[in-house]
Amino acid sequence: MTQPDDSPRGLAFAVTAYVLWGGLPLYMKALSHVPPTEVVAHRVLWSVPVAGLILIMLRRTGDLIQALRQPRILGMAALTAGLISVNWLTYVYAIATDQALDAALGYYINPLFSIVLGFVILGERLRPAQWVSISFALLAVIVLTYELGKLPWIALVLTVTWGFYALFKKSLPIGPNQGFLLEVMILSPIAMGYVAYLSWTGQNSFATLSWGTSWLLVGSGAITAIPLIIYANGAKLLSLTTIAMLQYIAPTFIFLTALFIFNEPFGWEKQVAFPLIWTALAIYSGNLIWRRRAARRV
Repeated sequence: MTQPDDSPRGLAFAVTAYVLWGGLPLYMKALSHVPPTEVVAHRVLWSVPVAGLILIMLRRTGDLIQALRQPRILGMAALTAGLISVNWLTYVYAIATDQALDAALGYYINPLFSIVLGFVILGERLRPAQWVSISFALLAVIVLTYELGKLPWIALVLTVTWGFYALFKKSLPIGPNQGFLLEVMILSPIAMGYVAYLSWTGQNSFATLSWGTSWLLVGSGAITAIPLIIYANGAKLLSLTTIAMLQYIAPTFIFLTALFIFNEPFGWEKQVAFPLIWTALAIYSGNLIWRRRAARRV
């Protein structure tokens, strides 16, 4: 299968999405006084009208209506919805508890974890360069585990949930925009019930702490839905190689934000682990570019 030629429009879409994702820690840090579970509930609830409006503007609601009538698609969407909700909750928790560096590490590892998933689940053959990349990433995890005395669970949860989410999302037989709206619609009853419970017990942060907090919770829907939909439209206009290169933008922004704005500690174990991961990604990316150039020559 031939890969699409990169278009300036697709590049602009993808870069915009990754920059928005990279800046997300600043937004979530402003909500760090709100429990992560409540933040995620509002992300779900306020994503529905935003994603719904965009789908109406794109005139793609017909696909969603068809999907709602098919139990198999609903079951698959429920699975991806569960994965993305765990990913969101872990991410929000990481930012709120000053562990954004672990979040950056998780998203750096993700491309390498996707290679492992392809090998284990899809039976794809790994090339020597990929084995080397995975070995460097595994060594980084070992270094962190040795120093911390436990697995770097935030990084690993983010890696695993996003990796499986992306894998299963490919099997969802509807477009990414429709799929996202379907996922947040499935999660909405749970989110609504949880917010209602918080209101009943007097623990609701919405409209009780401050108007600023309330507006930030409302805006969480837009900052969740819009980058994802921008990315989905950009990815269709780019080659897989270009997408693979661009995906490092977001964790790099998260890393720099954690280090220079949040002033998170950068101990020796992370000073070793991050260069190991960057080396792994350099090998992976270099091999990807070389293979693409070789394919073009052929």
